[in-house]
Amino acid sequence: MLETLALVPWQTAWPYLLVTFFLAYLLGSIPFGLIFAWLAGAGDIRKIGSGNIGATNVLRTGKKWTAAATLLADAAKGYIAVTVAGDYFGIQLFPVLAGLGAFLGHVFPVWLGFKGGKGMATFIGVTAGLAWPIAFLTCLSWLVAARSFRFSSLAALISTAATPVFFYYLGTTLFALLALVLAVLIFWTHRANIARLRRGEEPKIGAS
Repeated sequence: MLETLALVPWQTAWPYLLVTFFLAYLLGSIPFGLIFAWLAGAGDIRKIGSGNIGATNVLRTGKKWTAAATLLADAAKGYIAVTVAGDYFGIQLFPVLAGLGAFLGHVFPVWLGFKGGKGMATFIGVTAGLAWPIAFLTCLSWLVAARSFRFSSLAALISTAATPVFFYYLGTTLFALLALVLAVLIFWTHRANIARLRRGEEPKIGAS
């Protein structure tokens, strides 16, 4: 990581870093869940279920295609931001800032009073953009945890917490640091789920 950062000409690079972060934030802040739910005739998704704009809450409208589209679009935001920044600049710091910007845009969209989604799909997209094998391991760990414990939120927390470890053993310290920061934010966005898990009130997967 230190060698990578040492190669960055800071005096000329910082405007590009700032623009990269800002554009990625704007991309991440597109509320696809809100848009797709409205197009499907479900109304304002913020007035349904948990009020979250993510795919899980969109699924509560009963329109599975809308939830699937939301999941893919939210993941695509992170993936596109990271891959474009990485391909264009070729320095690890740029996709890292793009990934952070896209994630923060999704969780704190300026258009919705900084009240967005919980970030799991965008996290997967960012991870896939950085290293698709790590994204595969993250998804696999989610499936294993979901099958074992039957809690979607717990599976998300376990797989998210494991991702920085995956990156660390891959040897990409800077990516591991980004994954750690995003994992902490995901734990924060899931604070209500964590509270319900501790009280034994979190609904299991497939529960009515």
